[in-house]
Amino acid sequence: MSINFKIMFSDKDIAHFSNLETPFYYYDLNLLRNTLKTCSNAANTYNFHVHYAMKANFNDKVLAQIKETGFGADCVSGGEVRKAIESGFAKNKVVFAGVGKSDKEINYALDQDIFCFNVESLQELQVINDLAEKKQKIAKVAIRINPNVDAHTHANITTGLDENKFGINSWDMPAAAEILNASTHLEFVGIHFHIGSQITNLDVYKNLCVRVNEFAAWFEDKGFTVKVLNVGGGLGIDYHHPNAQIPDFEAYFKIFADFLDIKPHQEVHFELGRALVGQSSSLISRVLYVKNGKKKNFIVLDAGMTELMRPALYQAYHQIENLSQKSSSVKYDVVGPICESTDCFGKEVALPETFRNDLIAIRSTGAYGEVMASNYNLRDAIVTVTSDDVASS
Repeated sequence: MSINFKIMFSDKDIAHFSNLETPFYYYDLNLLRNTLKTCSNAANTYNFHVHYAMKANFNDKVLAQIKETGFGADCVSGGEVRKAIESGFAKNKVVFAGVGKSDKEINYALDQDIFCFNVESLQELQVINDLAEKKQKIAKVAIRINPNVDAHTHANITTGLDENKFGINSWDMPAAAEILNASTHLEFVGIHFHIGSQITNLDVYKNLCVRVNEFAAWFEDKGFTVKVLNVGGGLGIDYHHPNAQIPDFEAYFKIFADFLDIKPHQEVHFELGRALVGQSSSLISRVLYVKNGKKKNFIVLDAGMTELMRPALYQAYHQIENLSQKSSSVKYDVVGPICESTDCFGKEVALPETFRNDLIAIRSTGAYGEVMASNYNLRDAIVTVTSDDVASS
């Protein structure tokens, strides 16, 4: 991770938060802009192409900043394709991935003349060809290949092993080539990979490059022109040190520049989500109740798993900070109000002695936070506040 330390909350921020109803997501748009600029500059060094993974966060103000940077959009549903286009992303930079595209979604994307479909099964290839034929269109496709590379991340977000549902396995490549050759309404543009999410060991990507080189050579030996090498994304952030805020994009992109066998006619594409937006947001909550027991102390927040699902879903760690107190440390289980035992943000969390109405920040929630919120228990919809709002107050 790059050395770019900054305390996220100023006294003005905290004073502003004190007058607001909680819970809400706070977005530091200045940090977001700096992160996007850093990534763009690093990618431009090698003429690499970056698509933003819409699934990470589709807040309108976040998308506006990403679009301004000039990145494309990586979508995994028809709804995300629509959102990207309605948000102003160039259609020729929109990619549609996802293991279960419906006919309705495919038809919409065909009508929009998007850059390409990342195809994840042999049957999907045939379906896209049939639907494109009915519209008398040519669908650009890239084959998502399962490279059987271990991303060394949480099992729930590992996507590149033989046992995962994503992509076409290597033994099906000959059949894929046959379908491509027989399909009159498909244009093969390249190959696509995505091995997992929240990857912090960059050596994993060296292994991926070896597999990309092998599959690119295989297709070109079969007479196909591989224009696009889409290596996916998955670059992680440091959840334990949220003030070390901008990932080391230079080191990340350099691995692919050094280890990919890039031909003059080829482009390298990336699909980054968490690394771009993860550190730019925090979930701000208030303490409803403090329960002190003989064995456990509990802080009950007004935010729960309905606002931030990751800890319940992945046992994910987020740093938790008390913005109202600075006294000696007490250990608490930090929980939400939802009627589920898994509604817990952290156990035995060392915090200052905490009181009712204290403001609590749950850090690094810019990715897979707001987008996964629900109204389970008939909760109110989550609201957002930005650094621009605070600056203008």
